[in-house]
Amino acid sequence: MTKNRVLYGLTNVHYAVLERLADGTYKYGTPVRVEGAVSLQLDPTGDPMNFYADNGIFFSRNSNTGYEGTLTIAMITDQFRTDVLGEKMVNGGFLESSDAKQKDIALMFEIDGDAQATRFVYYDVTVARPSQTANTVAESIEIEGQELSFTAKPRTSDKAIRWNTGDTTDPAIYDAFYDAVVEPVTKEVSTGE
Repeated sequence: MTKNRVLYGLTNVHYAVLERLADGTYKYGTPVRVEGAVSLQLDPTGDPMNFYADNGIFFSRNSNTGYEGTLTIAMITDQFRTDVLGEKMVNGGFLESSDAKQKDIALMFEIDGDAQATRFVYYDVTVARPSQTANTVAESIEIEGQELSFTAKPRTSDKAIRWNTGDTTDPAIYDAFYDAVVEPVTKEVSTGE
């Protein structure tokens, strides 16, 4: 397989509702596609820790607490509103209540490359309620999309935050990526060197 030299574009955004089981493990629902992906931004979280000795930094380490991000989509789907945000269908519309039970998800997506798209899964994602903006129509219509802020944190069971495909990903795993959330199973892979 040819290696990617560049990555560009965003497509195939999916979510899978997660359930934390009594034994501390995670169970995921079937991934659901969210159409209309516009942009995705992920920023790492975690603070640097510096230990000073001998008049300088003697030891340095960054903690990894995951990511904070924003997903912009054309329009939040009805299914996402009920599955994830905890809104309820009432009188043919959506009711948001202060006691809504939001659900955490696995967030899946792919970024195109010059050789093959790289597919990503973030295992434990909390999505915030979206903000809402609207502007009057002026000389032209401007569609901005809807932003969902989220936090991708380490799973408590195994500290896994994310997994993505690579040059040596088994084709069966790559092809079935959106059928179910891929679990990180440690397996030695030959790099051919």
